[in-house]
Amino acid sequence: MKIFDCTTFFDENLMLKVRFNILDKYVHKFIITESKFSHSGNKKKLNFKINDFPEFKNKIIYLVIENEPEDIIYQKENNGIYEKKTDLRINSIKRIAYQRNKIMECLSEANENDFILYSDNDEIPNLENVNFEKNKDDIIIFNQKLFYYKFNLFCDRVEWFGTKACKKKILKSFSWLREIKAKRYPFYRLDTFFSNNKYMNIKIIDNGGWHFSQLKTPKDIEIKLLNQEHHDEYIIAKDKIPTAEELVKRKTIIYDHKAKSTDYKFSKEFKLKTISLDYMPLYLRNNVDKYKEWFDFDK
Repeated sequence: MKIFDCTTFFDENLMLKVRFNILDKYVHKFIITESKFSHSGNKKKLNFKINDFPEFKNKIIYLVIENEPEDIIYQKENNGIYEKKTDLRINSIKRIAYQRNKIMECLSEANENDFILYSDNDEIPNLENVNFEKNKDDIIIFNQKLFYYKFNLFCDRVEWFGTKACKKKILKSFSWLREIKAKRYPFYRLDTFFSNNKYMNIKIIDNGGWHFSQLKTPKDIEIKLLNQEHHDEYIIAKDKIPTAEELVKRKTIIYDHKAKSTDYKFSKEFKLKTISLDYMPLYLRNNVDKYKEWFDFDK
């Protein structure tokens, strides 16, 4: 039984380096897809360079996505083709799903009983105490701590269920895996037999890893916010909220994770907490000096 760690890539070289080092001893292959288009539809250069990771080169499968998905919604007028504001979010979701699902093309080396893990690039599972060989559940979901700006600036507002895993033989698509509810439903919930995202055979891994969000310079945070799934909301909000530089300096975020999908999310500020390095993965604890600019030591 082997483990295939799968993720998508934009430009997160720092995070990828950390990911490879934390997961290397557990993972058979790292699979990475990178698109020539951002989630907002802008053309972008390819940022992944396999030669930047020589010690992991033989374990990496890298796929370039050349085109946009075929079902992007465009508005046609005499002066050209463009995306309506009302379609920006829908199109972003389609681009994200397309990039994730392309990973299926990279699984030819995996056997039916091998475990396939999917995470966004900044979600790193803690595999230290997971016994995949003895696991009897169909799906494994990792409950991860959420951090912003620095490795140890903790956001305690939400539980983050990022990385999800299943055996190749039951994997429908990576969009399907990503959308599975992080809840083990009881046997009497008959609706699970007809649902595509509610399941009974789920294992939740507590202390399941780390979601290191926005570990970038303020300038690069701005670029990411303008190109991610919720870029439409950020474009509207950006002139009314503090700059990324101010938020990093104040150790706050201005994104409400608990807001409903229909609500405006850039509405409140939430303070982050500096926590002990004991909560960090062993690789980071052993390399604090190497990554010192990405730790917060000011309590």
